[in-house]
Amino acid sequence: MAAPTRTPESVRRDLTAALATCVAEKGYASTTIADIVALARVSKRTFYEHFTAKEECLMALYEHVCDRLILIIRAAASGDQPWPQRISDGAAAYLGALETMPAFTRTMLIEVQAAGHRAFMLRQLTLQRFAGTLVDLVEVGRLSDPDLQPLSQPQALAIVGGINELLLHAIDPYTGSAGEDVEGRFAALHEDVVRLISAVLYHRA
Repeated sequence: MAAPTRTPESVRRDLTAALATCVAEKGYASTTIADIVALARVSKRTFYEHFTAKEECLMALYEHVCDRLILIIRAAASGDQPWPQRISDGAAAYLGALETMPAFTRTMLIEVQAAGHRAFMLRQLTLQRFAGTLVDLVEVGRLSDPDLQPLSQPQALAIVGGINELLLHAIDPYTGSAGEDVEGRFAALHEDVVRLISAVLYHRA
């Protein structure tokens, strides 16, 4: 029985997933295109049909995962429940999603910061997108919660940065644990993340 034909989209997805697996095992700097294509079971020629370089593959992976996470946060925090519950639900959904993709956490949290200027700039823009998502959700929440304070983009970025730092402390990239099963490590941050967001939103000067 012949193997099913792989579409360009599935090949691209396989390449980024292979990169994530390799990076989790040996780090971005040590990962080669040969490693990626071997795991994805394609040729180098096929790789270059989709990406001009390893950095571009990393950026595609990072952007895809972060897009998914933003959608998860919006869906979890956009219900009709009181705002404190939305904060809790959004945080739980985000942390829970990270736990389901351990191969991606090293790429998302660590490797993209040192993968070159373009990747670094993409990370900066993506953090701004996460912050903008939080600003949008707060504006919607203020319609039903008069105690909720307006949130500026810089304030939201500070929250996002604080959460990112908590995530980095939950894993140790220099012992190899960043690519292993992280079950429970991110979920354990739920209370701290909720308290951080709530402290800013309900602060009275």
